[in-house]
Amino acid sequence: MSLKIGFIGAGQMATALARGFEASQETDVGPTISFFDPSPEACANFSESISAATLLADAAQVVATADIVFLAVKPQILPAVLDSIAAVVTTDVLLVSIAAGVTLDVICGRTGSDRVIRVMPNTPCLVGKAATAFSPAQGATATDCAAVQNLLDSVGITYQLPEQCLDAVTGLSGSGPAYIYTIVQALCDGGVAMGLPEDVALQLAAQTAIGAAEMILQTGLPPQQLIDQVTSPGGTTLAGLKVMHDEEISATIFKAVQAATNRSIELGNS
Repeated sequence: MSLKIGFIGAGQMATALARGFEASQETDVGPTISFFDPSPEACANFSESISAATLLADAAQVVATADIVFLAVKPQILPAVLDSIAAVVTTDVLLVSIAAGVTLDVICGRTGSDRVIRVMPNTPCLVGKAATAFSPAQGATATDCAAVQNLLDSVGITYQLPEQCLDAVTGLSGSGPAYIYTIVQALCDGGVAMGLPEDVALQLAAQTAIGAAEMILQTGLPPQQLIDQVTSPGGTTLAGLKVMHDEEISATIFKAVQAATNRSIELGNS
């Protein structure tokens, strides 16, 4: 019997996850995806992207008909959503929250169920390159964790971590794609300023980012060692790195991760 997956919330992350699950060769969940979102526009976009998905009348119906329900709404409105489904939540359904900052205690407390897993994915799940972490509540079984890990592994890499680590995951890999896009755009702009056609510069910048990341993953070498391998005394790379050092680029990215992590903590406390 196919796994029945429901989504409450049909925004960009829900769409990315559902498309990733649907496209995966390891899971056959496309025909059993259901969803609800109060926004007609979000529903239309989700339906267009996920051809086999079924739109249900409300969030309660999603809970009542699914084996696993992804809570894919903004952190600020998740408590209200939890209150709206509490009456129909039973231990027959596994709740999986992707709302940044909202703790397992809050979710369990408002639904009366501790069969809950918190997940922090990122949007590259759409292309099978997600970097995700999850943390289970006490009532989530080893089988539940394995099912969620299998789904998430089908769209990238996944780590089970203690819940206190998830805010840092949010700041790093959850928000991280935006940092990388910013760097790629800057590389592209620099190339264009130096005479490259814009389309060529963007492709070169994006492929450079892919290649550099893949070097880390495949070689297992620390980034500094790889930097040393491409840097020669008095060379071009050293000239560029000096500018980055003078402009404190590394410190700025470090602070971006800190700021996003702190914001995740604030959302959880609000």
